[in-house]
Amino acid sequence: MSSHHPPANSTTRFSNRVENYVRYRPTYPEGVLQILRDETGLKPDKVIADIGSGTGISAELFLRNGNTVFCVEPNASMRQAAEGLLKSFPKFRSVDATAEVTTLGDHSVDYVVAAQAFHWFDVPKSRAEFARILRPDGWIVLMWNTRRLDSTPFLRDYESLLQKYGTDYCEAGHRNVDLGVVRTLFAGGKLIERRLVNEQRLNFEGLQGRLLSSSYVPTEGQPNFNPMLDELQCLFQRYAVAEHICIEYDTEIYLGRVGA
Repeated sequence: MSSHHPPANSTTRFSNRVENYVRYRPTYPEGVLQILRDETGLKPDKVIADIGSGTGISAELFLRNGNTVFCVEPNASMRQAAEGLLKSFPKFRSVDATAEVTTLGDHSVDYVVAAQAFHWFDVPKSRAEFARILRPDGWIVLMWNTRRLDSTPFLRDYESLLQKYGTDYCEAGHRNVDLGVVRTLFAGGKLIERRLVNEQRLNFEGLQGRLLSSSYVPTEGQPNFNPMLDELQCLFQRYAVAEHICIEYDTEIYLGRVGA
């Protein structure tokens, strides 16, 4: 069974990237909701804890569905961004807490959702916390928008750029969490896996913002920042069609209940 150790400074490393994160991270397909309706009986009256909710990208999907969503996020800058973006939804709740200590009540939620976040958690501690806050028939939903690495020439070269300039790219990426680690959350219980196609079409400003939203690339003032952006500009000029490039993703969804 694979081990998993969250990277250092996991609750603060996105603080200087919030604006780009809000504007340029991919959303989740509407098909996620249909999968949850079909597989788990999701209805608008269900209560959701979105753990590591960040700027609210995944929470908005459920708020639009009519759900009450407790957005549990320890990073102040990201949490404040979500509060601004989601304030018009009456069932939005913002919670300053972590996956390991959510501060939510015992058996108070129907779903625990972690979108683009589970790889930051301490798995044994968060698993115990999820078991505490979930109702007996509750579900855990893990989701990632996983960028395809080599389905197009652009994506192959973009991956090479990240390997070249990323500060701790290999350590921080969610690909470090393999299925063995995911299964520890469900303790050998039934695990449902689903996958949807997702994509972003971006102009150069959007591509640059998407790059800079990643916690593992240099920030302005660091030595490799300008060379990295120069190389990104060259990639865009080489591959853009009608002044846009396409980033392809697989939206990976894992559904299950907390095992015994």
